[in-house]
Amino acid sequence: MKRLPLFDRLTALSDPIRARLLLILERHELTVSEVRAVLQLPQSTVSRHLKVLASAGLVSAREDGTSNRYRLDPRSLDAAARRLWAPVRDEAAQLPAARRDLDRVKSVLADRHTRSQVFFASSAAQWDRLRAELFGTRTELFALVGLLDAGARVGDLGCGTGQLAEVMAPFVKGVIAVDESSAMLKAARARLASHENVELREGSIESLPIDDGALDVAVLSLVLHFVADPAAALAEIRRALRPKGGRLLIVDMLPHDREEYRQTMGHVSLGFDAAQLGQWSDDAGFSTIRHHALPSAPQGKGPTLFTAVLTT
Repeated sequence: MKRLPLFDRLTALSDPIRARLLLILERHELTVSEVRAVLQLPQSTVSRHLKVLASAGLVSAREDGTSNRYRLDPRSLDAAARRLWAPVRDEAAQLPAARRDLDRVKSVLADRHTRSQVFFASSAAQWDRLRAELFGTRTELFALVGLLDAGARVGDLGCGTGQLAEVMAPFVKGVIAVDESSAMLKAARARLASHENVELREGSIESLPIDDGALDVAVLSLVLHFVADPAAALAEIRRALRPKGGRLLIVDMLPHDREEYRQTMGHVSLGFDAAQLGQWSDDAGFSTIRHHALPSAPQGKGPTLFTAVLTT
């Protein structure tokens, strides 16, 4: 005769050790070794009790590397299990051993924190290098794209090969990527083929192939110094942004004396200062501008960059 889940759960909850185990797992997600340290039992005993509780659907496990972390999440229990657990919980909480368990949990969590602090104390001087080796340089900056509104339509203006469009596309409703170079657009098309919410359009910054007010956000990254008429370009971008609350993010170079950039890379302008950009912003009809110089990357050989956010 098949056993009913009720009796499985009654069996699981009838043992005081398992009740103590559930009490700590209701508060914290712990590994087997951490549970062993709290309950002061052999690891094999802890594993056996966890298996019983998992079979009864009272705890769940999450893989974390080579370990499993166990947790009792009351929200995941069905109504019958919650009704059974409530009186057992109240009774188990009165056990002297259970109160000692809670004190030992604090020690286990403190030990986790101590291990992290020991690592950082010994690695502080090398942390930037270690992080770059593990995740690449400035990877954390790409995560900031997640701050974009999920419903936003974004213009990647002067998109080049589509690097920024590729980063932004998963986080927003749609991206309109514009460039006047057919070669760049060809490369972008190959790169962005899997992103159905990216639309590639050929056109110049001074005459965008975008309807009035169609964009919530526009990005102009290392593009403005190629533009023949920056003031006209900002006015055109202002037209394409929504009338209220639209934003333009500019990343470009502060004024510099690298005259050779005109010949070697086709730069039209040798950087922009905050005052000039502010004047163009006012003339274009933007309501506010925030301008900040960016810290130089250790490996960077070019001029200092700035970021400016213009708001409609």
